[in-house]
Amino acid sequence: MSYAITRGLAMAIATAPFLIACGGGKADNPGTISAPQCSGSGSSCSVQGPPTSNAGPAALCPATADIVKTTYLGGAGSGEIVQVNIDATAMTYTLKWLESPIPLRTGQVTPTRAGTQITGAVIHPPTGALPTAEQTRCAFILGAGTGTGVGDGQPYTTPDFVNNPNPPMILVGQGVAGGGIPGATVQFAGVLTFGAVPSRHFDFYPFLGFASTTTDITKLVGTYNALLYHLSPTANYETVATNSVETFDASGNCTSPSSSGCLSTGNPLTLNSNGYFDSAKPPQIVNGGSPAPFRTDQSGTAHMILGQINGATVPLVVRTGHANPSLLALSVDDESGIAMLAAATPLASGGFDGGYVGADSNFKNTATLIQGAVGTFINPSTSAAESGFGLGYGLPSPGLVGVQDTNGKTGFAIASGGLYAIAIQGTENGGITSTSANSDTPGAPYFGIGAQISK
Repeated sequence: MSYAITRGLAMAIATAPFLIACGGGKADNPGTISAPQCSGSGSSCSVQGPPTSNAGPAALCPATADIVKTTYLGGAGSGEIVQVNIDATAMTYTLKWLESPIPLRTGQVTPTRAGTQITGAVIHPPTGALPTAEQTRCAFILGAGTGTGVGDGQPYTTPDFVNNPNPPMILVGQGVAGGGIPGATVQFAGVLTFGAVPSRHFDFYPFLGFASTTTDITKLVGTYNALLYHLSPTANYETVATNSVETFDASGNCTSPSSSGCLSTGNPLTLNSNGYFDSAKPPQIVNGGSPAPFRTDQSGTAHMILGQINGATVPLVVRTGHANPSLLALSVDDESGIAMLAAATPLASGGFDGGYVGADSNFKNTATLIQGAVGTFINPSTSAAESGFGLGYGLPSPGLVGVQDTNGKTGFAIASGGLYAIAIQGTENGGITSTSANSDTPGAPYFGIGAQISK
């Protein structure tokens, strides 16, 4: 692989949103998201900014004054549906959790962050953290967000810039926004010792949002390849990545040729007032592990956002786990996760060649280069090639591409609208960042989503 290609991908890592499809984590490239040590209010960082505010022909994101005009609707691998808006002139943000399994308070299960809205200051990454002024202009580090927890009426605050070396950062692009939303520390002692959740801190929860979505369910009609990644806290955060072939009709019903049926959704989709679709009783795919998940029922909900990007409908499905620890109404289905669906249309070798940027289940930012039957993960901070994999086209389901890494571990990849997703049943790129894992958290499976930034 030429130096020009790898260097080009590394330089492009900030030109498109850092997309993710897994639970919370910490970036592996602190240079791109490190905040300077600022005052508690962030005022001393207000001068950290780009030299220009106008978007030209090669703009990576809308003009500075226009960024505020778009509120992005999207999902996080934590099982959360989120709306986020950034005012790049006032340098503030507003974020609202529409759905969430993440407790407002450490040590509790309920109430969750669902319904809670926070506002706070943003700053641009410091000079030199990103390769160009334009990339810096489109990137926003989120400072302390404050609001009132809807579930308990108490103040809710996320960490500020100070002493927070890995704060969440949102990158705004043309049609998508991605990066990190505020994380949390999750822990629960259990009910009569059952259903205990080990303590685990997440600096941020990676997020992907769309500038344009639709509630026209007829645009969903068709057959899709789905790649899913789910996590169960009561199973010591065991993760499962898998694929499914699913067909949706105009009534929101899902069918599958597989004996396991549809995996992304359960009951027929129904539209809610927030602009996405709900499905009750979605399947549980995290079934093993030690300890096994503590469940009493199938009370989680799948939420489908129909993203519109580059002329394609890209369904993003978030599974939101549910738990009520009351002994009088005990209900536990703590499995949460995310899935990307891509239309099952033929994809020949070279059909999604290019450079992609994203983030992955290792809680690292990554770049990927795909050229015909060869793919390579590239470390964005060093430009060095990491794990490699081969691609096999022509599988029975059109558009589903077989993947095998250099260690013989297999998986699948899909692509649609300039986004791609990949799942491999192995450990890639050195495995999970230690700060985002328990001591016994396995590095496999691997899952990631990326946005195409070059061909």
